[in-house]
Amino acid sequence: MPIVLCGDWNGSKRGHVYKFLRSQGFESTYDTAHQYTDADAHKWVSHRNHRGNICGVDFIWLCNPNKSRKPLKTSWCEAVFGILRRQLRKASMAENDAFAFLKGYSHGDFITSSAFCEALQQVNLIGHPKGLGFQEARDLWIQADTDANGVLDYEEFKNKIWSSTASEDKESLDGSREESKEGMQDSLGFNVKNAVLYPREAEKGIWAEDYTLRSRSTLGGTFTRKDVVL
Repeated sequence: MPIVLCGDWNGSKRGHVYKFLRSQGFESTYDTAHQYTDADAHKWVSHRNHRGNICGVDFIWLCNPNKSRKPLKTSWCEAVFGILRRQLRKASMAENDAFAFLKGYSHGDFITSSAFCEALQQVNLIGHPKGLGFQEARDLWIQADTDANGVLDYEEFKNKIWSSTASEDKESLDGSREESKEGMQDSLGFNVKNAVLYPREAEKGIWAEDYTLRSRSTLGGTFTRKDVVL
């Protein structure tokens, strides 16, 4: 089934959430309706932040069935590995340092499951009410341990945890426009008929000074499925 995601995203086109959703086959319906690319972020705004800056951060996302890139669990694991990688890089760790950190006190040149969980706890990914649960941590471990021998060697760490999906993101960002045109014709999918921002000045990248709906403009979209307007 097609998936439509709506919400208060607070993330720009330069952010990790935007890039991750694009890599999974989602598209910004507003950009599709107006034939904008990812380089056109300055052409519309949807929010005035607490610093008074205007920016485009709210989206209505669409993913048609034929646009899905990977199984959900695989995508989820890659997203969590991305968070872990970002935390390690924020701590100024290079690749070797990060491997040593995850390895902990292991005597061999490998990462054990217990050391892996200890590292996740140290970067606050588990061990608090909103952190990962036991099964989720286990799913991550299974995804990383590609040869299922119970430990992660350096190559597994490098390929599954440390390597980013930037190439996939770039492929999605560069190629999704043509794929979107084809994918929208799928009988199980939705066409983006129209999408608008209110006040209309927001569509020109201008924030109306007399606009009083707190600090956010309203984004609406119209979809069609075959000849039915939704």
